[in-house]
Amino acid sequence: MAVHENPHQHRHTGLHLPSLRRTGTAPASGGAVTATATGTRAHVFAGVRLLTGFVFLWAFLDKTFGWGYATPSGKGWIDGGSPTKGFLSGVAAGPMESTFHDWAGAGWANWLFMLGLLGVGLALVGGIALRLAAVAGTAMMALMWVAEWPVAKTLSDGSPSMSSNPLVDYHIVYAAVLIALAVVGAGTTWGLGKAWAKLPVVRDHSWLR
Repeated sequence: MAVHENPHQHRHTGLHLPSLRRTGTAPASGGAVTATATGTRAHVFAGVRLLTGFVFLWAFLDKTFGWGYATPSGKGWIDGGSPTKGFLSGVAAGPMESTFHDWAGAGWANWLFMLGLLGVGLALVGGIALRLAAVAGTAMMALMWVAEWPVAKTLSDGSPSMSSNPLVDYHIVYAAVLIALAVVGAGTTWGLGKAWAKLPVVRDHSWLR
C-alpha cells in the first residue's frame, strides 16, 4: 500500500505542473517580444539615418556638379558657381540679414558649407561619428533657420514672408533627427558604428562616436 499514490495528491500535482510551465515560459516570451521590438527600433532608426544622410549628400552633389535640380546645369561648384551666394544674398528678413549678405559667395563660406554637407552626409550614411555629425548638422540647420527667419510675417521689403510656422520648420526637424540618431547610437545597424567605436582614437575620445 505504501507504493500507491494518493489520487487527490496526484490531481493536485497535475494541476500544479502546467502552472509552473506557464510561469517559466512567460519571461522567455516577453524577452522575445522585447528583443523583436528592440530590433525593429534599431532598423527604423537605421533607415531614418540613411535617408537623412542621403538628403545631405544629394545637396552636396547637386551643388557641386549642377545636376539641374536645386542647382542649374553649368552653375555647379566645379563650374565656378557659388553654393552660398544665391541663398545668402536672398536673405530678406531676420537680425542677421546684412551679415548673411556679407557672407554670400565668400570662399570660406562656400568651403565650410560644402564640407558640412559632405561630412554630415558621409557620417550618417556610414553610421560613424554621429555625435560630431549632430553638432555640425545642428549648427548648419540653426544658421539656415536664422537665414530664413520664419518668425517674420513680412520681409524687409514689406511683402508677406509666407512663413507657415514661426518656430518649427524643416530645419528644426532635421536638427532633432540628427540629435536623436546620435543619442540612440543609430550607426550600429546597417552601418560601421561598431567597427568605428573599436578604433583606439574613438575609444579614447567618446565625442568622436
